[in-house]
Amino acid sequence: MTPEEKIALDQHVQAIAKLLYADADKSQMTNLAQIEAGIRAQLQEHVSPQLGVVLSQKLPAQPPDTSAP
Repeated sequence: MTPEEKIALDQHVQAIAKLLYADADKSQMTNLAQIEAGIRAQLQEHVSPQLGVVLSQKLPAQPPDTSAP
């Protein structure tokens, strides 16, 4: 990942985190375990399916790796 891609990824993650936080049930965020469970549930509901769609699309053929001995 290039430095520019890392910056873009970080910006997108921050935007997603803000959206998920706004949607979260704050009354259920009273300790670390509940926060983690809530985040996991939101990721599974909203983020993972979309990642699956993108990753399941046919990727262009990669050239063979010639760096192995």
